[in-house]
Amino acid sequence: MRGLLFEAASSVIHQVKRFSRLKSWAVRLAGRRGFRKAAVVTARKIAVLMLTLWKNGTDYQWTKEATA
Repeated sequence: MRGLLFEAASSVIHQVKRFSRLKSWAVRLAGRRGFRKAAVVTARKIAVLMLTLWKNGTDYQWTKEATA
């Protein structure tokens, strides 16, 4: 599971073209701390986000405007 989360975080940082708050946060962190540390922290953040969304039964909103 850790490997899959790391891979998802890596692709968020490198491959995803659509910007979200998560991607912009991860890219800024990678610039400050390095890619590997940023990918690990982003993987943890994705895991916490997935658990929270699963508990609440809600969908992920890419932007703040989509929540209306």
